[in-house]
Amino acid sequence: MSVQALYTAATGMTSLQNKLDVTANNLANSETVAFKRDRANFEDLFYRHDKLPGAQDSASQYTPTGIHMGLGSRVQSVQSDFTQGSYQTTGNQLDVAISGTGFFQIMDPSGTIYYTRAGNFSKNANGDIVLASANIGRKLDPSITIPQDAENIVISPEGVVSIQQPTSQQLQQIGQFQLATFINPEGLLKIGENLYKQTDSSGAPITANPGQQGLGLLQQNTLEQSNVQPVQELLDLITTQRSFEMNSQAVKAADDVLQTIDNLPRF
Repeated sequence: MSVQALYTAATGMTSLQNKLDVTANNLANSETVAFKRDRANFEDLFYRHDKLPGAQDSASQYTPTGIHMGLGSRVQSVQSDFTQGSYQTTGNQLDVAISGTGFFQIMDPSGTIYYTRAGNFSKNANGDIVLASANIGRKLDPSITIPQDAENIVISPEGVVSIQQPTSQQLQQIGQFQLATFINPEGLLKIGENLYKQTDSSGAPITANPGQQGLGLLQQNTLEQSNVQPVQELLDLITTQRSFEMNSQAVKAADDVLQTIDNLPRF
């Protein structure tokens, strides 16, 4: 019995270690543009049934309960929270936030389309609007190129991109932002660099202009912030650490019992 308790408590420590990793990653990304916090969900494992509910007792009566021993816990899933983050006004003409549902579409050089909520865009050497990372600049899809002599860039809430050039006082439309949404955004695969990848669980993307088909509108000169609440994450960190310590004590207690049994005299 003590051996089983040892391994049962160990599964709890493993599960809680995973939760600590999730919480630490949330805190590490509290300043990451448009980051969506994760939550670790647990489930109990198998049970050893010594007596099933409804078994007949010595008086031929059905027992109201049974006898079962749980064998620990494990991480069921790590779920992303896609609630809207707060907004920060930056004044940068290529900073764009989505107010509501939707993802920007980003084209990788390999041809793969990725999705992001981060709107801290910039221009590459050709004037293409790109989402830059530490390693590479990925073009917005559909692509939009800013002319070299553009003096002013205006992005409407509906995603229309217009520029003003020195030779004209009128705005000239040069492109259109499109957004994508998914039936199950929690099924998207996080791949790092503020990017998500479509999976069978997320379903196929539904694309449209901002403000159409339930998609959100855009806010220029603004960035969506991480939806991590540092105080809540610190509380989770403390309670998870306490639970980890209690499981550690259970492991120690089970080990002490095993050592006591081993030291009993043999006849």
